Amino acid sequence: MPEICVIGGNRYFGRHLIRRLQAAGARVTVVNRGSAPPPPGTDHVIADRDDEEALGRALGARTFDAVVDQVCYTPLQAAVARRVFAGRTARYVMTSTMEVYDPATFSSPGSSAAFSVPAPVPVPAPAPVPVPESVVDPVRWPVRWDLPWASSKDLSRLLGEATAYAEGKRQAEAVFARDAVFPFVSVRSAHVLGGGPRDFTGRLRHYVDRVTAGRPVSAHREPAPTSFVHHEEIAAFLHWTATRPGLTGPVNAASHGALTVTDLCEAIATATGSPAPSYRAVRDGEPASPFSFDRSYAMSNARAAGLGFAFTEVSDWLAGAVTETAAEIAAEIAVEAAVEVASAGTHGRRA
Repeated sequence: MPEICVIGGNRYFGRHLIRRLQAAGARVTVVNRGSAPPPPGTDHVIADRDDEEALGRALGARTFDAVVDQVCYTPLQAAVARRVFAGRTARYVMTSTMEVYDPATFSSPGSSAAFSVPAPVPVPAPAPVPVPESVVDPVRWPVRWDLPWASSKDLSRLLGEATAYAEGKRQAEAVFARDAVFPFVSVRSAHVLGGGPRDFTGRLRHYVDRVTAGRPVSAHREPAPTSFVHHEEIAAFLHWTATRPGLTGPVNAASHGALTVTDLCEAIATATGSPAPSYRAVRDGEPASPFSFDRSYAMSNARAAGLGFAFTEVSDWLAGAVTETAAEIAAEIAVEAAVEVASAGTHGRRA
């Protein structure tokens, strides 16, 4: 029976991953801080992943065929995991993000900013075609230990929230990939959609809410396309990656078919029978809605597809994801209406 460790994984597609692993006959150990119970049938290890001594002690003598790390955000966390799991696992999979390619999260070489990419490392530019994994090579990427990785607030204050997140992932990948102590894979996930109330990000809901209510969506004048993946598909891909010997290095995970924010809104209008969406063009430097981008870094999934993983088309599942979210909104509205009616009845009886 394969032994798989999942760090995090208590919500959204992490739970799908665990169910898939169990269905395939694996024994799953979930590591978290104990703030939420893991899925049924798993072995639960309660530990703070940032505390190296406590994590090692909690794991005891356990060894694994694979570790899937769902919640690694900084090189400090990667360094702790690298030391704790060295000699303890046959392979290590880190859930990364397409944001590693975002050109807006790089400073120019030689700049005086708190973070800048050294001259020998090429800075990705907005890409007219889907970007391959080679655009950001974790083996060559510099690790800046002088940044305040231990404090997310300080890091975001220094670099900005988007750069802090993207650079944390890039440098975490770099720690694992350089002088690897176990076979390492970084799964660079596209924006995950679907699941209705299970989607805690609220990003798809933002658009469904505005389009169905006829409210304008804040978007760039010429929005660039971005990549998406279904919540069950990314779980299937992580399962495939964790159990595929020989696969190492970064690998992009995205359904076929990049969409602009206007493509997304038009698909929502079609799926819900709503009027054509309206938009409010944002000014330069003004924040836009979550999936509106003024630069392109949609991902190529050619590497994974070439290795045998069959991705779906976004059009195969997007309408269903929209319908789930619209049903969630409708159910909440119905509950609110029922509460108002009950409250009005109570006040009437008192009067």
